[in-house]
Amino acid sequence: MSGWVKIAGLGPGNEALVTSEVTAALAEATDVVGYIPYVARVAKRPGLTLHASDNRVEIDRSQHALRMAAEGKRVVVVSSGDPGVFAMAAAVFEALETGPDTWREIPVEVLPGITAMLAAAARAGAPLGHDFCAINLSDNLKPWAVIEKRLRLAAQADFAMAFYNPRSKSRPEGFVKTLEILRQECEPERLILFARAVSRPDEAICIATLAEATPDMADMQTVVIVGSSLTRVIERPIGPIVYTPRSTPE
Repeated sequence: MSGWVKIAGLGPGNEALVTSEVTAALAEATDVVGYIPYVARVAKRPGLTLHASDNRVEIDRSQHALRMAAEGKRVVVVSSGDPGVFAMAAAVFEALETGPDTWREIPVEVLPGITAMLAAAARAGAPLGHDFCAINLSDNLKPWAVIEKRLRLAAQADFAMAFYNPRSKSRPEGFVKTLEILRQECEPERLILFARAVSRPDEAICIATLAEATPDMADMQTVVIVGSSLTRVIERPIGPIVYTPRSTPE
């Protein structure tokens, strides 16, 4: 079988943050599949067909990619950030697992990318310098009760936390409830980083405390990083640094 699927991460937005491995895969591809704004980031060229589709059709998109690869095409499935973090890699493997047995012979490779979470953390300093977790606040694929349980347990365990998809126009109440839960479990001075459109021209970084945080500080282009109880800020004339120390006292 000459066809293959490579699931690639395009990073947070700046082309300088796309890995050379992903660039090489795109140069070999006959077809690129992905969500409309991510496919739009891929340069058109002769011999390359772009297949852009809307959000919430991840399984259909994955099946399309696997069908084309079974026909001998070289297919890159694109995601923003890293494809294995709340993105297309899991969707492709779901389709592979439930699809025809012949699909299991298709070479499938995941090409990592720089996640929005890591780009945001790097811009601020090192807020994820010790134990941390990442939680997707969208309740499209899991009930809110699960999200609330994970938020409470992560806060009680004193993890730093990175939140994806914090607040959409269709469900703004989710981040309101998130802040309420954090205020029940954490001290008011807990540091929170709001990082919007990191690495893009409209990037905006805001450092606040839990007491100062408001729901409208986040949208779907924002990654929210909540520090642990040990996370601190170094104030400097040229800009603050937020970091979490590498050790935890007894």
